[in-house]
Amino acid sequence: MAGHIFYSFAVSVDGYIANEKGDIGLPVPEEALHRHFNEGQARTALNLYGRKMYEVMQYWDAPPKESADFELEFARAWQGTPKVVFSTTLERVGPNARLVTERAEVERTVRQLKAETHGEIEVNGAGLAASLIRLGLVDEFRLYVMPVVLGGGTPYFEAGLQLELEPLGTESLPQQCTLLRFRPKKA
Repeated sequence: MAGHIFYSFAVSVDGYIANEKGDIGLPVPEEALHRHFNEGQARTALNLYGRKMYEVMQYWDAPPKESADFELEFARAWQGTPKVVFSTTLERVGPNARLVTERAEVERTVRQLKAETHGEIEVNGAGLAASLIRLGLVDEFRLYVMPVVLGGGTPYFEAGLQLELEPLGTESLPQQCTLLRFRPKKA
């Protein structure tokens, strides 16, 4: 059975994952919501990253020792999950990560990973996700809608993408976060 690629991100009510300055601008997950993300990371068989998101997430390679136990739990899960980073500018990546530097290799690499991976594959980063969406490789969208409006910035769905989606469900989470799940509508 092939891997299941999902694109997951916290998003403002108006559809942005970062504000116009590039800052996240969304509420920081508190313990209960963080534990939800911990469970998701523990279930993830493989993470796919664009450069920017990988650089942000490298924080979890060595979080401060005084971090809360739930943060350290996430760090252990993240460190244990294999990662593939797609970047034309990075020269190396950290532990448990592999670097793909050729744009022409993105589709072939992801198709191969999807065929070889059993379980969930999370794509991280709006640009990489848009490329994979256009290639028809994303099986599911998970939008963690936070009760804030950013008014502009980096959208969850890249401008110009047109998709028909089928709802898979909703879930109310801590911090007034609502998880919306969709899949691409089959033709």
